[in-house]
Amino acid sequence: MAEHPNAALVRSAYEAFAAGDMDTIAKVFADDIVWHIAGRNELSGDYRGQGEVFGFFGRLAELSGGTFELDMHDLLATDGHVVALVRERGSRAGRSIDSNGAHVWHVADGRAVEFWGFNYDQYADDEFWSARPGGA
Repeated sequence: MAEHPNAALVRSAYEAFAAGDMDTIAKVFADDIVWHIAGRNELSGDYRGQGEVFGFFGRLAELSGGTFELDMHDLLATDGHVVALVRERGSRAGRSIDSNGAHVWHVADGRAVEFWGFNYDQYADDEFWSARPGGA
């Protein structure tokens, strides 16, 4: 069976992210994409537009010293949404993270328009991305 077009679209974004190919990501993301990151840490919150989302990507790299990796295990797609099952890894200030999560994408008119990131262990994620161990 052929892959759903929305799954192929989102898969291309993960492949581009892994390769550092922001030009391809810019073609996948709507100009006014909204990006939601759960939790209570330095990266939590809502990012609006490609500029803010790309700034978020830069902070991921900066805070993890370039060690942040994202492996996509599987995609589930419909005409309006894609769910990606992912594994996130990285190290920071003597700490490390290796966490499973789910990413939910809203797709419209052939572009990603909204994203929600959820982690299996939000407490561990908050601890890792916080300015100091033990809290934000």
